[in-house]
Amino acid sequence: MNIVIDAGNTAIKIGVFKGVELVYKKALDNSVLASEIETILRQFPEVKQGILSSVSSLKSENVKVLQKKINLMILDANTAMPFSNLYKTPTTLGVDRLALIAAAVGQYPRQHVLVIDAGTCITYDFKDANECYYGGGIAPGLQLRYKSLHAHTAKLPLLDVTPPTHFIGDSTEQAIHAGVVLGVIYEIEGVIEQYCNTYGDLTVILTGGDAHFLSKRLKNSIFATSNFLLEGLNYILAFNNDQ
Repeated sequence: MNIVIDAGNTAIKIGVFKGVELVYKKALDNSVLASEIETILRQFPEVKQGILSSVSSLKSENVKVLQKKINLMILDANTAMPFSNLYKTPTTLGVDRLALIAAAVGQYPRQHVLVIDAGTCITYDFKDANECYYGGGIAPGLQLRYKSLHAHTAKLPLLDVTPPTHFIGDSTEQAIHAGVVLGVIYEIEGVIEQYCNTYGDLTVILTGGDAHFLSKRLKNSIFATSNFLLEGLNYILAFNNDQ
């Protein structure tokens, strides 16, 4: 059994895999990670190895707890990947994006795949049918856009993510919802259209914290999944075990 940890910008997600099956998942805060790891390892004593992907400032003591208990792989730019990385600055590439493309390779081999991760940021990552990763795009996520409007203006309120009642906002609050939510939807649909026009047959994966909210409002045919990054981490671990 494997334990996989995704330390993102806003939360830490932990998964336990038995082979390719996700048997346990939990999201938690950095402050309780060490104690939670201890609990999980007691619950799943078969876990002997794991992988960590971190794009945040993970506390070193939490990493040390894991390293004392199991054989831990820390994902970085030098980790062997099941695809050719054509990104021009691989050392600046977020390890979470590596995991997403690994999942695309594992689940959709020999296909053109666009992975859209809608979280704190919205990232777009593309691999072709030859398993070559080219890169993609990075944009502010829904909550970042709401926060930016509030932080960089004198009077606009800070609102929660809410679907607009109409594409024409008839109040300041509705105008913000229309601008932010519809703006993100139109952006995503435009990006998908660009890739479809360029690469033809395209599989689109939507994941991340806002995937469920957005998937109900997108016109394009997509596969929405909440566990794609964790599955990618598990696949990277298995791939490296086979090397």
